[in-house]
Amino acid sequence: MARYLQRGSCGHRGEGLRATTALAPGHLLYSASPYACIPSKKARGSICEHCFCRKESLLRCSQCKMARYCNATCQKLAWPEHKCECKCLRSINPQVPTDMVRLVARIIFKLMTGSVCSSEELYCVSDLQSNIKQMSEEMKEGLGHLAVMLQFYMKEEIRDVPQLVPGLNLLHLFGQVMCNCFTISDGEMQEVGIGLYPSMSLLNHSCDPNCVMVFEGKLLRLRAVQQIQQDEELTISYIDVMATSQERQRQIEKQYCFVCDCKHCETGHKDADRLAGEERCWTKAKELIPKVEELQAAAKWEQLVDTCQAFTSKSQDVLPDTNLYLLKMLDATMDACIHVARWEEALCYGLRTLHPYQLYYAGPHPVRGVQLMRVGKLQHHQGKLSQALDTLRQAFDILKVTHGREHPLTDNLRQLLADCEAELSSRQEHM
Repeated sequence: MARYLQRGSCGHRGEGLRATTALAPGHLLYSASPYACIPSKKARGSICEHCFCRKESLLRCSQCKMARYCNATCQKLAWPEHKCECKCLRSINPQVPTDMVRLVARIIFKLMTGSVCSSEELYCVSDLQSNIKQMSEEMKEGLGHLAVMLQFYMKEEIRDVPQLVPGLNLLHLFGQVMCNCFTISDGEMQEVGIGLYPSMSLLNHSCDPNCVMVFEGKLLRLRAVQQIQQDEELTISYIDVMATSQERQRQIEKQYCFVCDCKHCETGHKDADRLAGEERCWTKAKELIPKVEELQAAAKWEQLVDTCQAFTSKSQDVLPDTNLYLLKMLDATMDACIHVARWEEALCYGLRTLHPYQLYYAGPHPVRGVQLMRVGKLQHHQGKLSQALDTLRQAFDILKVTHGREHPLTDNLRQLLADCEAELSSRQEHM
């Protein structure tokens, strides 16, 4: 599968991946299954642990009572990976391991088998950098606690982990996974799990990347989103590019142990827009974000709408919609309004996010494509067919590049466009 990319030196950035030929936006460069993956705490119970598809009704493992599957087929296919951890999960019930502990345990079980994974085509688990030497003492201490938790979790299956895997250093392994795992998201960019895809760990970071990763279930797809020249370095963004350059640099240095020196960070690109408006007001918005996230996690949608609306109404004359913290509030309010079926209000807030999304997620970006699709669905629901058609077409132009024409979400969007066009045509015929 690695015909469009190759491993090579990328100067002061160390090793990376380069294009073997010129590539156009939308080109599928690589597909990879995970070396190991687990559903995240956020999605546990709502997705199948084998195929990572969302289902309202899932079968539960009769032994550990935690793992869930679409059907007996998925459960059977998942058993070779689940059987080792099943006993561990039972042994600590009702306690639940952290996502990182559960993922590292799965990696250890796989290392013990010595099996080779296709996702190690360009880079193996043993090659992964841990960055332990560059980590703060606080981070090292945190990893040490995780290592203790891991040994407690695995004690029923493996009494002495380092003895069974020669040369294994748990602190080093946790560092490798922490710096190299990927968040697995569904087609709408909502987190569903975390996984290790060793070959893709060679990709270096840029706040203006020329590639994006989108998942189909747990299968990773790497696509070009810019015109790429032969031998050009391939890059992705490790973090959300909507944050200010200072916040991006702080987050990257903390988790990945390097300082981003891309042009966007060096010049503070669009930071003035992100922090536009009255500072005292957006500081209050920033302080309110943790409460908003807490209400989201608790699914307290009515309270979330009231909280956000109270702030947005007060700030409408002093903060533009491009302000980063107001934008987060608008997005959260739109989402909450959808949950409580306040469709007209949801559309109002969604429309306000489109210009800022275009500003911060320039070019074909999956996050902007999904946001356009969501707003287009609301317009369609409200009977605003002409506007919906325009918004959904914009979404399709992006998703066919970022997700590919065969992705289930793109296919769903194509059908939605056809329905909208048919309804609009029927309406015009009856006028």
